[in-house]
Amino acid sequence: MSEPTGTPRHLVLIDGSGFIFRAFHALPPMSRGDGTPVNAVYGFTTMLLKLLADSDADHLAVVFDSSRATFRREIYPAYKAHRPPPPEELVPQFALVREAVAACDVAGIELDGFEADDLIATYARLGREAGARVTVVSSDKDLMQLVGPQVAMLDPIKSRAIDEAAVREKFGVGPERVVDVQALCGDATDNVPGVPGIGIKTAAQLIGEYGDLDSLLARAGEIRQPKRRQTLLDHAEMARLSRELVRLRDDAPPPLPLSGLAVRPLDPARLGAFLTEQGFRSLLGRLERDGATPAPRPAPRPIAPPPDAIHAAAPAAEAAPAVSLPRDGYRLVTDLADLDRWIARATEAGLVGFDTETDSLDAVRANLVGVSLAVAPGEACYIPLRHSAPAEQGSLDLGGGDAAPAAAGPTLPPVDQILDRLRPLLADPSVLKVGHNIKFDMQVLAGLGLNVTPLDDTMLLSYVLDGASHGHGLDELALRHLGHATIPYAAVCGSGRKQITFDRVPLDQARDYAAEDADVTLRLHALLKPRLLAERMSTVYETLERPLVPVIVAMEREGIKVDRAALAALSEDFAQRLTTLEAQVIALNDGEAFNLASPQQLGKVLFERLGLPGGKKTKTGQWATRADILEELAPLHELPARLLDWRQLAKLKSTYSDALVAQINPATGRVHTSFSLAATTTGRLSSSDPNLQNIPIRSEEGRKIRRAFVAEPGHLLVSADYSQIELRLVAHVAGIQALQAAFASGADIHATTAAEIFGVAPDQVDGALRRRAKAINFGIIYGISAFGLAHQLGIPQGEARAYIEAYFRRYPEIPAYMERTKAEAREHGFVRTPLGRKVFTPGIHDKNAAARAFAERAAINGPIQGGAADIIKLAMVRLPAALEQAGLKARLLLQVHDELVLEAPEAEADATCAAVRAVMENAVSLAVPLLVEAKAAASWGEAH
Repeated sequence: MSEPTGTPRHLVLIDGSGFIFRAFHALPPMSRGDGTPVNAVYGFTTMLLKLLADSDADHLAVVFDSSRATFRREIYPAYKAHRPPPPEELVPQFALVREAVAACDVAGIELDGFEADDLIATYARLGREAGARVTVVSSDKDLMQLVGPQVAMLDPIKSRAIDEAAVREKFGVGPERVVDVQALCGDATDNVPGVPGIGIKTAAQLIGEYGDLDSLLARAGEIRQPKRRQTLLDHAEMARLSRELVRLRDDAPPPLPLSGLAVRPLDPARLGAFLTEQGFRSLLGRLERDGATPAPRPAPRPIAPPPDAIHAAAPAAEAAPAVSLPRDGYRLVTDLADLDRWIARATEAGLVGFDTETDSLDAVRANLVGVSLAVAPGEACYIPLRHSAPAEQGSLDLGGGDAAPAAAGPTLPPVDQILDRLRPLLADPSVLKVGHNIKFDMQVLAGLGLNVTPLDDTMLLSYVLDGASHGHGLDELALRHLGHATIPYAAVCGSGRKQITFDRVPLDQARDYAAEDADVTLRLHALLKPRLLAERMSTVYETLERPLVPVIVAMEREGIKVDRAALAALSEDFAQRLTTLEAQVIALNDGEAFNLASPQQLGKVLFERLGLPGGKKTKTGQWATRADILEELAPLHELPARLLDWRQLAKLKSTYSDALVAQINPATGRVHTSFSLAATTTGRLSSSDPNLQNIPIRSEEGRKIRRAFVAEPGHLLVSADYSQIELRLVAHVAGIQALQAAFASGADIHATTAAEIFGVAPDQVDGALRRRAKAINFGIIYGISAFGLAHQLGIPQGEARAYIEAYFRRYPEIPAYMERTKAEAREHGFVRTPLGRKVFTPGIHDKNAAARAFAERAAINGPIQGGAADIIKLAMVRLPAALEQAGLKARLLLQVHDELVLEAPEAEADATCAAVRAVMENAVSLAVPLLVEAKAAASWGEAH
């Protein structure tokens, strides 16, 4: 450490909060003699002392967050609102960490109303202006916007500098445009909304093309992709708000002048007293070895049990003061004898972290490149199967001290021999295979004839425990729970046009990347699995999520056949109709042509040229032309009505009739959608590539698309759909006896409601009354307002309010359920489904009334939608065994909301319908019967 000078030459700013959380999650529990937990304090102090010893800084500070009440929360109350409180064991350590900073004679800085990042930005500016070189010690991506000619970052975990090139590698843009990219893609960790559907790669591409965020938003109407264009136009203000949330303030009032950050020599007596008080004997010993003798103090108090954890912790901290996950236990397996040793260790342990590396994200088409195994924390290996790249320049550590020249690389055993060795391990019932999103790995291996059982999935463990309160990607969970920043994929494979597939990654880099994934997965499993029992979530995981994985793997592998000719004909039909609709719209605009896909041009036509009422401008000064606005205008003029038709048809053509043909797998002739198991708030599955859950059911165009999904020759498609399951769940969870009785008797529930609400005899309920009752029945469970119901039914708002009040008077259990559920959400931050799933309700305490009301509606609906999701998942888990027991050859192909789609031999269609109906109707026992409608036909559209 340099001696202090008047003018700073090198200013080091340490992200204190990042250090604390990394230390806490990286080290096992440790306690002082009085029981106070100190593992974070130990790790933090070790890191700080190491940095002081290694750095040439003459000015240095540790910067802390003061509280969550910052200016960002004032402009956007949801900012970081979803973050859970810190662990109870960490709370008492915050003050002790600040004591550690003082004991090291280092400046500690914090300021109410500002985050640590803002203070770091402010002092970085002051350092630059003073001519100093500035180093920010952190790996936080939010701080990368500060990197520049005088400012660099140091990743304390990887001990590597983060310069402008590293920032560009991560964000695709230079530091000066990081804020613009973050404004577009948002940040789930901090609850920064961004623009829906835009990730870092797309954001970087857009900013690179248009220069900056303001230019992009001003020219959004020029974007060729219709969906992206509309999304940016609709969410321009949210992007601008997000920019204010992610942009760091460098004008915070500095709590200390820059001169107050000058480094001072350690005071051995002061530091020794602190270390003795905490019982940090190993650090005291190091202090003495370095020649500093602390003042006499009472004998160190013994550190409380568990002793095994402490003995393991101290050496780890000494060896890895940066509190990173060490990689010196990672090995590359290049011969069968070594592979056999790792398999034997996994078998003996009975538990193995497991991951695959591939050359594609399409699990059905991907080639397996390698497999990684972790047998204990920090002990993992990578088994390459197909690599065309040698090691990097220098020598390649093959494990055990062997080295091979980089030019040639090791000779790998034949792939079939490696797979033959792995096959028994993967199927061994005595060895639990732990993966992260293990569905993907199982899908890849299934293509090679390998079965993986039994399994645990850390992604699903996290999803069951924490729901939608945060993301469940491996990188995010590693940072959240272990304080560890994993190796980015781009760091080994590159990005953009220069990106390579994993089989071309040098083996030493592939080893560290792949082994780390298995290692992190194993560590996360040890943290997350015990929480299931403690938080009463074992049933959800063990009966719904874990056993569903192999069912989904089989579904995705089966895929579903689509009729190319039917799709081509449909695309041609849609194209002709789009041309006709466009001509009609132009004619309704007195023959003056305009771009139907341009909200800006459309707004001028509707509200300036045609002078339609009710126009609203966005904050950018453009007319709003969302679908709900066009629906309000449709009764007033034919142009918005025809434009709605044009929009829907254009979306169906681009998303389905055109795109589905390109998504047919040439090897199977079928479309293989991918189901996301941890993506929704309520537990529902979602599908992508292609998304088969958004095909309209009630429109004729949607039915035409479904008719293009067909059965193989000699087979039929079976569609089995729960009837009114959400209404049945309302009757169950709210305890509505009248509705329970109506469902039990098989009565028409909407006609029954109409008779009850409108005071007429059941045989006098006509179609109009039934439609109104249906709108109320379904609207109530989504928290519909009098305004919303009036708009939907086309009646005065007062009449709609009277209907809702009459509904509540007749079914008083409903408002009681609503209040009870909102109170539960306010108390716990989540509600539970009948089967116990947590449905989180972020925003339930929001100061903004609209945001709070939205969260309350989500809370009311959570047990309903989440309950329906749980029930159909349970049916899916039980269905394969039931079909096998009945001797039926039907295979499950799709799950779409409350519907299951199977393919069955034509001769077994009726028996399959009966078997599926029996499983689905008896999945759970409710206060009302479940009813399933099942039908078999040659196409999905005809079977529905």
